[in-house]
Amino acid sequence: MKTQFRLTLYLILTNTLMLLLFGGAVYYFLYNYSYKDFYKRLETRASVTAKYKYEPNAASIKQLREEHLEKLTNEKEYSIELSDSTNIQQAAKSFKLPVSFIETIIKNDEANLQIDEKFFAGIKYISSDKKEHIVIISALNYYASNHLILLRNIIFIGIGFIILITAFFSIYFSKHIFDPIKKITDKVKQISTDNIHLRLDETANDSEISKLASTFNDLLNRVETAFEIQKNFISNASHEFGTPLTSIMGEAEVSLRKERTPEEYQKSLTSILEQAERINAITQSLLYLAQTGYKGDSISFEIVRTDELLWQVRELLIKLKPQSKIELDFSLLPENPFKLKINGNKQLLTLAFANIITNACKYSNNKPVFVSIASTDNQVIVICQDQGIGIPESDLPFIYDPFFRASNSIQFEGYGIGLPLTRNIIHAHNGELKITSVVNKGTVVTVKLPLAFL
Repeated sequence: MKTQFRLTLYLILTNTLMLLLFGGAVYYFLYNYSYKDFYKRLETRASVTAKYKYEPNAASIKQLREEHLEKLTNEKEYSIELSDSTNIQQAAKSFKLPVSFIETIIKNDEANLQIDEKFFAGIKYISSDKKEHIVIISALNYYASNHLILLRNIIFIGIGFIILITAFFSIYFSKHIFDPIKKITDKVKQISTDNIHLRLDETANDSEISKLASTFNDLLNRVETAFEIQKNFISNASHEFGTPLTSIMGEAEVSLRKERTPEEYQKSLTSILEQAERINAITQSLLYLAQTGYKGDSISFEIVRTDELLWQVRELLIKLKPQSKIELDFSLLPENPFKLKINGNKQLLTLAFANIITNACKYSNNKPVFVSIASTDNQVIVICQDQGIGIPESDLPFIYDPFFRASNSIQFEGYGIGLPLTRNIIHAHNGELKITSVVNKGTVVTVKLPLAFL
């Protein structure tokens, strides 16, 4: 309401000021023009009067004046013949005029004067007989005293009328502008972590308010997704850590209840070691995931050839799991070796491709996995295809959530961290990761990385 009131007041004051400036300017220029014009009219009448008064055979001029020149309000004529015996003070007193006015006429041949609402214009006229005369015409300026007053009143009435119209439309439009914002504010106040599913009402038009609501709803969608991921992460992380910790504590507690044989202690310690290694693996994966999740300049890059990198990954995985069947397809390699070079961190890229190929081997029960590499003018493309169990379509939107595992992968070991970690690594290299899958037919993973030399 305060903003609405300030906007209304601002519009009213702005329009009022503009109207005052415009109306004042119009009144000022017309006021000056009316006085100058009226003095010119008086001077013209004084000149005509002098001609028919002091020139012989000028009766026709007087007739023309009376027929064609409009008589001014309270128009009067004053004339003085200048000679050595002329008493200027006496003449001024008889005409009730200042002596300085007549002296100015004598000195400058003309002069103007205003006394209250009466205007005077005087000229010095030299007749054909070489005599000097002063002719003064006075009148009331009806235009100035009436028309300008009317104009002034119209301006003030117009300003008042415009202020009312401006106030009405300002209140009307500001209400229509701020009401939707107020509704948005009230709705946002209702949204919390308990009901983050609520959304703002969106309209079909393309107004700024509609765009604001749409943008805020998009933000809420991302926040809700982040909340769900966080809740899922905490739930799964507590489970993943809780299970081996419970096992470790249970095994230790059982071992300490009574004396055991060396073989039993060894068996118990082996079980504890296995669970500790599991916790260590989860912790290391989470650390990698956290490090690659932040964007920064801490990652060092170098020029890496993707075909050599994939070959090294294949050899590493076969050493770790000899039963793996990894087929590299280099049939689409470009002739230009520069189209295989990318700018990246070799250790992280090795980890990313190792995760992809390991998953392919694991979830296909060691059936052949095919890895091919190709290149365009600006990208290296790596495709990994397996013949495994696939991913259910309903699970695909969640495969990048930490600790999430597909519903059909229960019989396989894993923590659900490898794929989110891989995605973070690929994104850190300005690349693209895409996964398509069909249940019981296999999964295709496509990685696109920008070339180092474009």
